[in-house]
Amino acid sequence: MGKIRILIIDDHPAMRHGLARLIETEADLEIIGEAGNRSEALAAAERQRPDLVILDLALNDSVAAGIDMIAEVRSLAETVPILVYSMHDESIYAERALHAGACGYLMKQAPVRQVIEAVRSIMNHGIYVSAEMTRRLLMGHVGARKEPQKCSSPQECLSEREFEVFRMVGYGWPPREIAEKLCLSVKTVESHRTNIRRKLDLDDAAELTKFAVAWVHRTD
Repeated sequence: MGKIRILIIDDHPAMRHGLARLIETEADLEIIGEAGNRSEALAAAERQRPDLVILDLALNDSVAAGIDMIAEVRSLAETVPILVYSMHDESIYAERALHAGACGYLMKQAPVRQVIEAVRSIMNHGIYVSAEMTRRLLMGHVGARKEPQKCSSPQECLSEREFEVFRMVGYGWPPREIAEKLCLSVKTVESHRTNIRRKLDLDDAAELTKFAVAWVHRTD
């Protein structure tokens, strides 16, 4: 059997190169490409046809961009497994990444050698998440109720873009700066804010800001 051919997508060169050096020490693993942005990543995925992709979720500091990238890579190479390697809390983002098409989620705070374990687990078993995340996912399914309940958890009921706007509100970004960062119109951002308030049953913009700030402080 040949080596497992891996493509790394991460917008931090030092992280990419360090991870590549680690992986190249394994006799059965091979780095066939690195990419630091969307265009490089899609071109490499289509040209190189890797056996597995390691993807940083926060490309250009945008989690939504990373989530979108999962779907875009899968559209070019439908069967390629994707391991998300991220600094962002798995309890908030892992299930979103898996729903988008990823096969695994590993936080960068984990021992770096765990990347090798994750790669081999995905190639042998099809999926990799931590033991704690496995427990959360199982408890979520076991504890699911038949009757729809009021949504109070942003990561459960907001779309990817709404969730990103919600987090930026929590960090104190005004609508115009959010629009510039996400390449959206201010009107679109305000529409997202309205939808977020409706889904979270918040009365006004002030209540949204207060809730978002408290949530970010508690989770980040």
